[in-house]
Amino acid sequence: MSAPNALFSETILLLGGAVVAAPIFKKLGLGTVLGYLAAGIVIGPVFHGITDGEQILAVAELGVVFLLFIIGLELKPTRLWQMRRDIFGLGTAQVVVTGLALTALAWFSQVLDWRGSIVAGFGLALSSTAFAMQILEGDGDVNTRYGQRSFSMLLFQDLAIVPLLALITILDGGDKGNNAPLLDFAVAVGAVAAMIVMGRYLLTPLFQIIARTGAREAMIAAALFVVMGSASLMQLAGLSMAMGAFLSGVMLAESSYRHELEADIEPFRGVLLAIFFIAVGLSLELDVLADNALFVIVAVPIVMAVKAIVIYGLCRISGSPHDDAIRIAFLLPQGGEFGFVLFTTAGTVGLMSTSTASLLVAVVTLSMALTPIGSALSKRLLRGDEQEELDEDFEGASADVLMVGFSRFGQIAAQILLAGGRSVTVIDFSADRIRQASSFGFRIYFGDGARKDVLRSAGIDRAKIVLVCTQKKEITDKVVELVQADYPQTRLYVRSYDRIHSIELRNKGVDYELRETLESGLLFGRRTLEALGVSEVDAYEIGEDIRKRDEARLVLQVSEGLQAGRDMLFSHPVRPEPLVKPKRAVDPFEDDPLAGTADATADA
Repeated sequence: MSAPNALFSETILLLGGAVVAAPIFKKLGLGTVLGYLAAGIVIGPVFHGITDGEQILAVAELGVVFLLFIIGLELKPTRLWQMRRDIFGLGTAQVVVTGLALTALAWFSQVLDWRGSIVAGFGLALSSTAFAMQILEGDGDVNTRYGQRSFSMLLFQDLAIVPLLALITILDGGDKGNNAPLLDFAVAVGAVAAMIVMGRYLLTPLFQIIARTGAREAMIAAALFVVMGSASLMQLAGLSMAMGAFLSGVMLAESSYRHELEADIEPFRGVLLAIFFIAVGLSLELDVLADNALFVIVAVPIVMAVKAIVIYGLCRISGSPHDDAIRIAFLLPQGGEFGFVLFTTAGTVGLMSTSTASLLVAVVTLSMALTPIGSALSKRLLRGDEQEELDEDFEGASADVLMVGFSRFGQIAAQILLAGGRSVTVIDFSADRIRQASSFGFRIYFGDGARKDVLRSAGIDRAKIVLVCTQKKEITDKVVELVQADYPQTRLYVRSYDRIHSIELRNKGVDYELRETLESGLLFGRRTLEALGVSEVDAYEIGEDIRKRDEARLVLQVSEGLQAGRDMLFSHPVRPEPLVKPKRAVDPFEDDPLAGTADATADA
């Protein structure tokens, strides 16, 4: 088969494998990553549909590059600076401690000498950026505290590839002087500095010029050019391609073209990343695994367990709660893509045999395949008693309306406001609710509305109205008291918990309050009357009368106490039958001749 035809057929196999495997594994709850791996194993090692997995892997690595670029777009330089302790503190500790522990295990196994053990130990200490970030992104956890700490460690591992490659040169005894490693380090630093300068002074003007032309395809081409060009520059400097793409993304994080760039790159990222995982499955050497089954069966769980234990301990020491530490430990126990590079290089220069290097590559690949399963099983070890938190980022939070709490009540109210052409800034303290809202296209800011600094960051100084739509009465009261104390000129519209809460809110002087159940209860009653034969007009008039009675009762209860207005309640059917609409309007301050009893706490 000619080369073009072979390329065409292989592309069909890869895309077909992704189309079939991803939905099946997603439906089974195993995740798309494992599905792509399974598709690669079936296409390659099992049926030999594609035999050159390494060549496809080299191209598909662009998926990882695009993934890091999109992540960079979400991280402003100021945010990256805030993460420096996790990147250089926790990241350094993870690589060093894990590398030394695995080096000791490799040495005691007597399979490698001390030099090969060092390469094996530190190579296995690195984790897979592609696998970890895909799992985080699939679960919507990239911006969680544990997601950011995981990313910090992965980012440092990308930086660590330079000294680790230099370490192979030193252990091999080549370049006897110390100039080569120092020169490599200087080149890497210079490349990073050049990236920062170009990103600051060239990238935004470049996109401004292209945007003026109105050529949509040119913008897409420019986005691809920037990502791949920055990746190539970093690769020439000895750093990873992903690192270059990430830096270019960070430099464009504050650009007005950020969202357009993300939309342009996202389709390429998704397809290439899927092909990357399939290519990993294609590269799995089943014959190597079969010939060394005992070694692999023992080595893979030991390596993953050691990494998980070390990562868990370091995260706990550095302040992560138990649940976050468990999540990170089960997210990063696998080997990484850079392990392929280190082991292959070490085998080439003679620090280990090529068969041992191939076996280590197989261990890394199998550990990758087990990661989605381990990540899913980690949920059984979570205590679930800790409030999950996301990083607070209020970029773009400025609107006439500030909504605190995106409850069911708030979601409906927000629809009315958005349909009316009004912008709404919404803050909520539930990570799950924010993830759910984002899946429907809502931009919800994470933050505790009972904190003054959060309200200020969310733009309360510019808001004309604050809507308090929280579910718990005590939280609602806390937000109301804070706003009234520090922002007395701001109008407060509040969702109340029940009738007693409505009375309390009115006594506090809020501008408007409403029980969530009032309107739905009135409508429900009206529809029931209509089903019993009452006309729609009469049912509406009766509902409006009940609404007025309820308001009149509240006015009396605010001034006279909870028992006031009891005679305004209906406790028996109105006579004569059939029901007719009231003949006169109710005076809020006049006793109604209809007497009755009431449950003081009912949501009438």
